[in-house]
Amino acid sequence: MKIGILREEKIPTDKRVPLSPYQCKRLIAQYPSISLFVQSSNIRCFQDSEYEDLGVNIVEGISDCDVLLGIKEVPIDSLIAEKTYLFFSHTMKKQDYNRALLKALLDKKIKMVDYEAIKNKKGRRLFGFGRYAGIVGAYNGLLTYGLKSGQYNLKSAHFCSNRQEMEAELIHLNFNKEKIIATGNGRVGKGVLETLRKAKIREVSKEEFVNETFEEAVFVQLNTMDYNARIDGAAFNKFEFYNQPEFYISCFMDYAKHADIFITGHYYSEGSPYLITKEDAKKSEFNIKVVADISCDINGPIACNIRSSEIENPIYGYNPITEKEDNFTKKGVIAVMAVDNLPSELPKDSSEDFGENLIENLFPLLLDEDNDRIIENATICQNGDLMQNFEYLRDYLNGN
Repeated sequence: MKIGILREEKIPTDKRVPLSPYQCKRLIAQYPSISLFVQSSNIRCFQDSEYEDLGVNIVEGISDCDVLLGIKEVPIDSLIAEKTYLFFSHTMKKQDYNRALLKALLDKKIKMVDYEAIKNKKGRRLFGFGRYAGIVGAYNGLLTYGLKSGQYNLKSAHFCSNRQEMEAELIHLNFNKEKIIATGNGRVGKGVLETLRKAKIREVSKEEFVNETFEEAVFVQLNTMDYNARIDGAAFNKFEFYNQPEFYISCFMDYAKHADIFITGHYYSEGSPYLITKEDAKKSEFNIKVVADISCDINGPIACNIRSSEIENPIYGYNPITEKEDNFTKKGVIAVMAVDNLPSELPKDSSEDFGENLIENLFPLLLDEDNDRIIENATICQNGDLMQNFEYLRDYLNGN
């Protein structure tokens, strides 16, 4: 099998890569039957020479490869017919801006395996950049609070050469008894906790967070059942909440009135109660000054997130009274960090983390055995048609 590593061509550019030079070398040693080719790139976080120094082939054309690995969507003009591709296609949720991409994948009879759809037999996703979204998102939340409060300054993550340099910046934190909420316990949520713990911020229980005062900064981690309650007061049922969220209301204000910083890593689905509504943000007891919305659902469950932001300009202000954008340093204006491609701020670290996961969980399925049909179940289309698991995309594909 010939495997090709694609150069990232989507605009704005992304420096990430599926496999680092060292990981390519390990993969070749582990599977002598494969040939590995890396498409030349001048924007990748690893230089072509770093691959060549380890004996990895750098090529311009990859048309003779069987399987092609990338990160972001491949431009339609660059797609090669009748190949197997793996990347994040962003078509599974019927994203309008990628309908033409899905149509091209079918027209070119490409086998499209989407990382987002690759799940184990228990239904858990195997691949993603959620951990580094959480790591960087939490850091950006702390950075934003320093600028909002004027208490300290941190170097932007994308100006740091790696995670180690970014985390060294945390020594500059200068808190004054602030309280921080972190939501979620998936990959993103766990990444958030890594940064907060690296910052040596004390973790407290829900009860302590709401009822006690502290002489230091503290944080609490909240799960879905902590900030949602059944309308009739009955016990929370997780299965019911995910399937019939209309029976539930948000009680997030119980925590928001005590918090200064909110870092999101939660799961949200259509129909679930909003955590922060426009009306909540107007209330006098609403105390949150900074929202780092890693989940980044625009005009969704976090009302102050009215647009995504860019790595180079990550912060904007939301004025709860006018419900419009405003200067984030003004009193009463919520500072919002809503970068939607956070792992790109630390491209080497996030790429290496992703690559380790590929080596452990993907290549055994591609090159050895896939008894649970994991790859097949994650294949959106093949031989010019949608696969059964993705038949629901038919109307979307046809423009309906």
